[in-house]
Amino acid sequence: MGLHLSVTSPPAVEETELLQKLYHLLEAKGFQTRMEGVALLLDLCKTSPQLICTNILQIFDYFVRRISDSHKKVKQKALDVLAEITSILKDALNPVIIGLVEGITRSLNSKDPRVRAAAVKALDESIAHLGKAELWQGLSSTVSLSLLHKRTLSSLGAAVVCEYALPVLWSFLENKALPVRSANVRTVATKLACALYKVMGTQLKKCAASKPPHVRENLSKILGCLGATQPRLEEAFWIELQLLVGCMIIGNAALPESILQFPFIVI
Repeated sequence: MGLHLSVTSPPAVEETELLQKLYHLLEAKGFQTRMEGVALLLDLCKTSPQLICTNILQIFDYFVRRISDSHKKVKQKALDVLAEITSILKDALNPVIIGLVEGITRSLNSKDPRVRAAAVKALDESIAHLGKAELWQGLSSTVSLSLLHKRTLSSLGAAVVCEYALPVLWSFLENKALPVRSANVRTVATKLACALYKVMGTQLKKCAASKPPHVRENLSKILGCLGATQPRLEEAFWIELQLLVGCMIIGNAALPESILQFPFIVI
């Protein structure tokens, strides 16, 4: 369901001038001017959507930088606007969705609660309105996604998450050099084990019983550091895990080592 609107385009010269103004504002040094550019983009999406769709690549090359803007007010404004224009442009955003999703997921871990809330809202709108877009195609060489079915990933049950996330955990723990290898590997493995332990409890250890000794040993070391209580996970990481599992379900693929480059796992 793309954008199917009949819009009378302005003369080419006027279009060019309008786009140049938009680019100038989005790239301005002053943060307030950049916010004006973000507001102008929203206005153009409402009044001249076909102009935006025709120039989607160049426009969003500028706009996606504002989603990761160094100024939190600009970043929040851009995320708020993205949530709003997603329902207008819908599948017309397909060519630029990778950059947008990368920007959203980075903001999910923002220390600013307003930026984080804006990122969650933008993510929700993306899931709701881009249900048939190739949302995360190309983000990992091992996960090829096509026609993402409409689903709210946050509604994935614990059983489904565990079914698809457990193989990823075993893949990490099977690495015999885990305790001394890259801190990135160790961090991701620990986060994933903590997330699964939170929803599975002692059942996680039972599932590991059939695994090789070094896998059980690595898991025991991780869980041993947690103490008797289950860990409290940040909401952002749980969202990342659900996104990861959703991609695996839809792509029907297992994730090997290249998982470390997957943008939803923040390391």
